[in-house]
Amino acid sequence: MSESQFREAFREEAQEHLTDLENTIMELEERLDDEDLINRAFRSMHTLKGSSAMFDFTDISAFTHNIETVFMLVRDGKMKMTKEILSLSMQARDQIKYMLNPETGSELSNTSKREELTKRFKAIAQGQDKTGDTAVKEASPAATAPEKKKYTYRIRFRPHSSIFMMGTNPILLVKEVAQLGRSKVVAHTDNIPFLDEYDTGLCYIFWDIILTTDKGMDAIKGVFVFVEDDCELKITVIDESDSFSEDLDYKKLGEILLERGDIHQEDLDEVLGTRKLLGDMLVDAGLIQVSHIEAALVEQEHIRQERQGRQRPEETISTIKVPAEKLDRLVNLVGELVTVQARLTQMAVKRVDYEMLSVAEEVERLSSELRDNTMNIRMLPIGTIFNRFKRVVRDLSNELKKEVEMTTEGEATELDKTVIEKLNDPLVHLIRNSIDHGIETPDVRAAAGKPRRGTIHLSAEHSGAHVLIHIRDDGMGLDKEAIRLKGIERGLINASAELSDNELFSLIFAAGFSTAKEVTSVSGRGVGMDVVRRAIESLRGSIELNSVTGKATIISIKLPLTLAIIDGLLVKVEKGQFVLPLASVIECVSITAEQISRAHDNELVIVRGEIVPYISLRKQFYIDGKSPELQQVVITEVNGARVGFLVDHVVGEYQTVIKKLGGLYKNVIGMSGATILGDGSVAIILDVPRLIDLAKQEQGLQTNRNISKGG
Repeated sequence: MSESQFREAFREEAQEHLTDLENTIMELEERLDDEDLINRAFRSMHTLKGSSAMFDFTDISAFTHNIETVFMLVRDGKMKMTKEILSLSMQARDQIKYMLNPETGSELSNTSKREELTKRFKAIAQGQDKTGDTAVKEASPAATAPEKKKYTYRIRFRPHSSIFMMGTNPILLVKEVAQLGRSKVVAHTDNIPFLDEYDTGLCYIFWDIILTTDKGMDAIKGVFVFVEDDCELKITVIDESDSFSEDLDYKKLGEILLERGDIHQEDLDEVLGTRKLLGDMLVDAGLIQVSHIEAALVEQEHIRQERQGRQRPEETISTIKVPAEKLDRLVNLVGELVTVQARLTQMAVKRVDYEMLSVAEEVERLSSELRDNTMNIRMLPIGTIFNRFKRVVRDLSNELKKEVEMTTEGEATELDKTVIEKLNDPLVHLIRNSIDHGIETPDVRAAAGKPRRGTIHLSAEHSGAHVLIHIRDDGMGLDKEAIRLKGIERGLINASAELSDNELFSLIFAAGFSTAKEVTSVSGRGVGMDVVRRAIESLRGSIELNSVTGKATIISIKLPLTLAIIDGLLVKVEKGQFVLPLASVIECVSITAEQISRAHDNELVIVRGEIVPYISLRKQFYIDGKSPELQQVVITEVNGARVGFLVDHVVGEYQTVIKKLGGLYKNVIGMSGATILGDGSVAIILDVPRLIDLAKQEQGLQTNRNISKGG
């Protein structure tokens, strides 16, 4: 690998550290004293400093050193974490980002800004640490010091029934032990008698404590030092931090019960002949109490979680970074293989060659599996962009003097990397709109009986071959009357038009539409929502708005899992072949030449009593020839409106690998790509939303609702 390739690899790794640092700083703003977060931020700084020096980014190394010093002092308890430190750290993080790529040319990357930040961090460090660089050098190795060995103990604490007479509260002892590390406590209450037999001076309860700690057994015994003659105490080491096991589920239930002495081997053997669950068998046989079973199950789960968190490095999933271009090339080759496989199958069928057909079926199975695996490689969790928006919310809420928090759900939902890359800008705009137009100021929210802090909830979930993304804010909702008046003013609707909420809200996506009363740095110019809609539709997705006045606004986005493969409906017009995305297809209906004639060429079809307009692909693409007597109308639904497409024949469903159109066709409206069919011929993949928009402009196509009202 050349020097330039090493430096580029460092840039990629550094960007990951900066992203993690940004998220850590924002979490720290909510929990200033969180030691884990402080350590995480320090490690990011420490790694950045060391790596940048290694790859000759000396300016980054020197700049990061001062920030690392402050975080080290906070980590070592020599100073308190403050909002000021975090604010400066966020600015420093931005500086490092631009220093990695100086060609970005941002005003934030100027030298004077860096010098100012350096002075601020030095002043903070010197104000708390008088030992200078020596203390830093001495403390630095602690960052890489090995962690103390941890043990997991099973503690059976059974106080004598008379322990209360000694003036001892056993609950306090249990709590003190539990605070020594990560613990689970189970109280055995089965021996508590009925009230008429209950003696308030006696203790009927005992405890099992599962404790993982780096403290020794002496620390545990020290808790009970004053009651060791008034209790039965049994402490057993059941797991160690440097021991590894293939069996994450630890020991079997019966083994734990035997080991603890809760049951004898002969009793266990007696019940194992039945077909019931072991726990139920033991309880039913009166050999053990329910609390013993519960304690054993708690122990199993505790050990499983501990072992899961410390798998051997060789047992973890290894990863490798591959340039996106290589991955795209692999997808293209798989697409070619799928096409060749389809041709092989077609050839075998034509020749009635059963031996070749058998081979073709095997090739089809292998190519399908290869295609699915290749597509999975391109899938990334959508959480990779969700985390970026927390910074957007933080900065914009501060700028607008609003209190806003962002919550997320479904970050593990996977989506094609190409979709994720193109989704960033639309989502940023929608979130900015939610903060600016939706969330009220703290005083206004308080006056309306709402929490002063507003919430934007971003969620994602799978729905078949699609992913649904929802952006919900608990703000003032959409002003229907303001939208209506603006629509009339811009000539988008008639003053007498009766529109559903969905149709009214869709006006927001018109170019230049804005209800803002004044232009700000955030909104008011009428640019954005139309761009958002086009961006979503270019991904073969759809966007929808819903709102409850005074309570909430919900923006729903529906996207395909991948842009590389499409489930489509193959249709024909003369010799031309077209693919309509199956996600937007509702149904297909037949129409005769006589029915078309009776409509006086108005291009309308009645489907179960509903009038649906349609677009003739023959006319749209100027295809010569005579239409057959019986044609098909493929009914699609886009943004709540139904529109049909008139074709000669519907061939059937077809899963296609999408190919980009050449430069000659890149500006042709209504085509989103092409695919190669099994016989080697080419089929055009249609861009349904753009075709409908084009037809509205050229032919004055109305939505089915307006048509049914005579509009």
